[in-house]
Parts: sequence; C-alpha cells; structure tokens
Amino acid sequence: MKDIDILNSAGKMDKMRLLNILMQLRKCCNHPYLFDGAEPGPPYTTDTHLVTNSGKMVALDKLLSKLKEQGSRVLVFSQMTRLLDILEDYCMWRGYEYCRLDGQTPHEEREEAIDTFNAPNSRKFVFMLSTRAGGLGINLATADVVILYDSDWNPQVDLQAMDRAHRIGQKKAVRVFRLITDNTVEERIVERAEIKLRLDSIVIQQGRLIDQQSNKLAKDEMLQMIRHGATHVFASKDSELTDEDITTILERGEKKTAEMNERLQKMGESSLRNFTMDTEMSLYNFEGEDYRGKQKLSMMEWIEPPKRERKANYAVDAYFREALRVSEPKIPKAPRPPKQPNIQDFQFFPPRLFELLEKEILYYRKTIGYKVPRNPDLPNAAQVQKEEQRKIDESAPLSAEEAEEKERLLTQGFTNWNKRDFNQFIKANEKYGRDDIDDIAREVEGKSPEEVIEYSAVFWERCNELQDIERIMAQIERGEARIQRRISIKKALDVKIARYKAPFHQLRIQYGTNKGKNYTEEEDRFLICMLHKMGFDKENVYEELRQCVRNAPQFRFDWFIKSRTAMELQRRCNTLISLIEKENMEIEEKEKAEKKKRGTKTPASQKRKAESATENSGKKDAKKAKT
Repeated sequence: MKDIDILNSAGKMDKMRLLNILMQLRKCCNHPYLFDGAEPGPPYTTDTHLVTNSGKMVALDKLLSKLKEQGSRVLVFSQMTRLLDILEDYCMWRGYEYCRLDGQTPHEEREEAIDTFNAPNSRKFVFMLSTRAGGLGINLATADVVILYDSDWNPQVDLQAMDRAHRIGQKKAVRVFRLITDNTVEERIVERAEIKLRLDSIVIQQGRLIDQQSNKLAKDEMLQMIRHGATHVFASKDSELTDEDITTILERGEKKTAEMNERLQKMGESSLRNFTMDTEMSLYNFEGEDYRGKQKLSMMEWIEPPKRERKANYAVDAYFREALRVSEPKIPKAPRPPKQPNIQDFQFFPPRLFELLEKEILYYRKTIGYKVPRNPDLPNAAQVQKEEQRKIDESAPLSAEEAEEKERLLTQGFTNWNKRDFNQFIKANEKYGRDDIDDIAREVEGKSPEEVIEYSAVFWERCNELQDIERIMAQIERGEARIQRRISIKKALDVKIARYKAPFHQLRIQYGTNKGKNYTEEEDRFLICMLHKMGFDKENVYEELRQCVRNAPQFRFDWFIKSRTAMELQRRCNTLISLIEKENMEIEEKEKAEKKKRGTKTPASQKRKAESATENSGKKDAKKAKT
C-alpha cells in the first residue's frame, strides 16, 4: 500500500512506480506466498494452505484432479520461477509426478526431463515450465492439455508456449486453459494481448507497418489497468472462496471469453491502434488533444485504502506467560531534592562534593518524612532498611561553611565537558592510543589541546571512578592492540624488503604448504612491494593497490589479478604478511642460536690458547735450565 498515493494523485506519475505496482498486483493474482513473510512459518509446512490461500490454486487443484481422472497429461506455464517452486510443493503434496524446466535448468537436465516426460508409458503427469524459458525446439507432444497459469504482455510468448504441445506426432486434441483472476489487472493484460493479436492479423500480416511508439504502454493505460476492479476488491466483504464445481468455473470462463471476442470483433483498426476497448473514451479526443488527463481530482475515482483490523494474539506461550505472571509492586524510587546539580561521573568533580550532596539528600528525605521500603530481593533486607533509615533520621542540614564549600566544589569539575565530548575522547584514545595526545586533541571538537591534555591527565588518574570503566578500558585496549599490530606488520615488511637490493625482482616468499594455486609468485611479489611502498596503514590502501595492479604493464594480459576486488587483495596480502612474519621469526631464532653457539665456543678456544701458551713457556724454561 506504500504506492497507493500515486493512484489518487492528480500530478505527475512515475512510470517505474506504476510498473512496480503492476508487478505487485500480478503477484497478488498468482499467489500470496510470492511475498516474503506471507507464508506461515517457520516451520514451513506443505498442506492445504498452499491451495486455499489462492483462488487460482483452488481452480488449478480442481482442474488437475479432473484431468488426472481423464488420463490427460498437462503442461503448466508461468512467468515466475518462484511460483514454480510453490507448484512443486503442491505436486509433492498431491502426489503428482512432475518435471520442471526453467531458465536455471542445465542443458543436460533439460534433455533428460523432456525424454522422461515423452517416454512411452511415462508416469509423469505434470510438466512445469517458465513461459520464456521454453525456447524453440522443445517437443512435448505427449501432453494434451496446456494450462497458462498467468499471461504475458506479449501474446506471441503464450502462443509459443501452446505450441509445445501442438507438435508433429500429437494424437490427441490439445486443450488450452488460461487462468485469469476476475476483476483484476490480469483481465486488462489479456485484453491488451488479444488486441495485439487482432492488430497483427489486420495490419502486419497484410504487409503494412505500424507505429512502434503506439505499441508501448503509456502511463494513463497503466493507471487504468491498476485501477481496474479496485472498487470491487475494496468493497468486497466476503474473503472466502466459493466452492464451485470446475465445470461451473469453466462455463463462466467461456462466457466471458465469448463476450471479449465479441467486443473485439466490433472494433475498428483505429480503436485497435489506440489499444483501448472503451470506445466512449474517444469523446475526450478533440483536435488531436487528449483531455482525459486534464480532469480534476474530484472527478477521479478515489481508491480508499482498507481499514486496519487488530487481530487477536494466539501465541499460547506468550498468553500463559502473561496470565501466570505474578505482579509484584515495584519499589518506589527514593525522592531527591529539587534543583540539584546534574553531575556526570566523567566530569570528575572532587569526591568531597558527593559527600555534601549525599548529606543534603538525606536531610531532604528527613524533612518530608520519607520511610525506606524493604527490598525483598536482598538477603539481609531488614538490616539494610534499618541502616538506611538510621542515616536519614540522624541527618542534619548543611552548615553555612559546607554550603559555601559545595558551591566552590561545583566549579572544580570539567563542567564544560558533555557526553559527546567524552565519547569523542574515548574513540580518539581507541584510534591513536593513550600516548598520542596531539592526535587525540585534534579529534575532540570544540576543545583546545590544553583542555584535552588537562582532561586526559585527570582521566587516567581517576578513571576507576567511572561506572562502566571495564567496557571503556576494553574498547581502548582493543584499539591499542590494533595499533601495535600495524606497527609489527610495518616492521616485518621493512625487514623483509631490506634484505633485497631490488625487491621488485629479487624478493622471495617462503610459502611452505600455503602456496595456493591462484596467485603466482610474481603477483605476490608485486603486492608486497607495492603495499610497502604505499604504506600498509594508509587509508584506502587496497583500493589504490587495486588500481596499481590494473595499471601495471606486466599484468596487462593477466585477467585473474586484474579482476580481483580490493577485499580479495586484502585477504591475499594478509596471508602473505603472515608468511613473512613467520619467515622473519624463523630467521631471527636461527640468528640467536648461531650467536649463542659462537658465544659458547669463544671461552673454550681462549682457554685452549692459554693452556698452549703456558705449555710452550714451560718448555722454553726447561731448555734454558738444561743449557
């Protein structure tokens, strides 16, 4: 009903909105379950509600049961593939064996379904097809009944659908049934399709040309189609479907078809060119100008939206939960004195101020005779009640010195900081870290750097006084962890790139078992080098990296890397960064092990040298003694 305003307006009409209304009305005519949320569930069941909630399904159910008794085989065509899903559920519920073919059906399955349906003594009773996916060359001559569940704007499409059964080899008389919902837009769609066929027979088949512009659907015609039957629908009080015999339904359909054909035969070529069956509407045409659009809004047929009806809630669990709920009287809030200052915890007033305010509140409750109620949720409710009442009874008013002190303390907090400023300060700490006070000051709007520095010092000194300090600290620490992660990634890239003189040509990545099959080593090398060159922590770096990949001459014929999105490049770079960090860690551990090994060897060698020197000096002394 959101687009009903365009139907009752006298101004300009949006053609796309009218087309949208037409499509929604066609879905209403076919089945209400084409709208999301209309089908009851979950859990979704296959039951009689598939039939009883749609007038067309009621007629189709009666028609198929009669055709089944007669031994006929049926082709069912629909414009909407979602309706074929509903028909599939219906056939499974009724036990009808069926085949299905639509635009999503693979070629092999199409051929298999056609061969299965056309096989001798086939048990398939129904073949469901989307009208436009039937295509040329499909032979379903073993079927003798065609049911057009809904009609196409182009009559040739429906004729082609009928031709699926009118094939060489057909031995039975083919019957065609078209399902049309009475007093709806479908009547006008079928009328327009029949007019096109008549116009084809008297104009195109005679070799004459027709203006293509007149073949298009104008806004006024769409509006007339939408408004057709609206009064009957909104005025209808009976929402139940009449249980008529299928023979009665078919007889009434034949009668209406004969009436429409009779009207078509009376029309001339000029009326057919105008695509209208209302011959009296030509009275509004004068000197080549159509005065229908100039009628006042008061002359239009007003479509009144239906009144909303409140439905009873039949949720059993909710009903008993409400019925069995024991209503407990809520404990009234303790009164507070009027005109008390509004103090927030993030404004960091001196603790002495809260003591004075508490004393003032207790004395106010004493003056009004307030009695503390007992809280039954507390284990020692009586003791707590007695203690709170004692504080009130023993309270005294503020002295002159205390009142003066209170006024002085009210000026010592951050009174010019509101909740918005505080949230900006917290988000800035999360974004830049608690130590980057310059960037934090730039993020807090309306505050000078000196004010932010002063507030930051007090915040980190008294942050434990905040009510939700755990959540705030967790938020800031998550941001600082992301900052440290970016620093470690940048360091890893710097170390990796520094190992090569020409990294764009020499860089190698130790893949291990994570090589993958899609990206080549040349592509990975380019991604890492460009990511390091542009800056890993730069904003929108992967969008720029995607443009660099597309502009790189070495990838001008590499469709895979050029077709990657920024998100896919980011995922690949994250994988490569993990490999580089692992490689750097292994190299670092290896270097530490070698240094440790060299450190243990040095003292032993020095000891051996000292021992050999001592031994040589001893030998020299012995030689001198001999001489």
